[in-house]
Amino acid sequence: MTKRNTQQRRHTILNQVNESGEVSVDTLAEKFETSEVTIRKDLTALEKSGLLLRRYGGAIALPQEIVAQSNEELVSRRKMAIAKAAANLIKDHNRIIIDSGRTTAALISQLSNKRGLLVMTNAMNIANQLLSLENEPTLLMTGGTWDPHSESFQGQVAEQVLRSYDFDQLFIGADGIDIERGTTTFNELMGLSQVMAESAREVIVMVESDKIGRKIPNLELPWHKVTTLITDNNLAEDICQAIKGCGVQLICAEVSK
Repeated sequence: MTKRNTQQRRHTILNQVNESGEVSVDTLAEKFETSEVTIRKDLTALEKSGLLLRRYGGAIALPQEIVAQSNEELVSRRKMAIAKAAANLIKDHNRIIIDSGRTTAALISQLSNKRGLLVMTNAMNIANQLLSLENEPTLLMTGGTWDPHSESFQGQVAEQVLRSYDFDQLFIGADGIDIERGTTTFNELMGLSQVMAESAREVIVMVESDKIGRKIPNLELPWHKVTTLITDNNLAEDICQAIKGCGVQLICAEVSK
């Protein structure tokens, strides 16, 4: 089964569950002339991408209240504005890294019109979303040790994999922005983020404006390693000038009302 056939099958499964409200594993296996194990993998991947809910023996469509809540809460207008601005920096055939995080994950939906992308990630949810794109970017995973705090792979194995490649761009989030120092994080596992930055020619930080000015002890990326900071337009002018004064390109994305 080719990657294209897998994506086409999953797209058809999603359409069917949205039309009928539910599907069963055995019926789908018979319809697609494939094994029940394969269908279960399809349903698991679609559930991880937030597109349906697994139930014993099959799956059901997402209740409309969950769909509305997901759109409103999980992908906020600010995150989407930042993601759209970030996507504008990506050219066809770019080789990019997308780090774990909810803001960086919002970028995936903006990549559907990009051609020939190669994407490395350390997050399983981002990988699953990438697999659902019809333009079929080439997906690479870092592997490594699973860190439940960041919900991503970390550690020496992941770092070694990253050092085997070179990338055009890294898209990474932050728990906070220290105006004087750079990006900061609550997570003490910072080694992989630093290797990601070393492996990419451009480092693009995606962060909402309310995180700018947060004082968090752990410095993740100093300003000299950051190329561009993308945030929303709710940022005071003096803060904008201070960030630009650190030698960083600043993009303040317009948030739709």
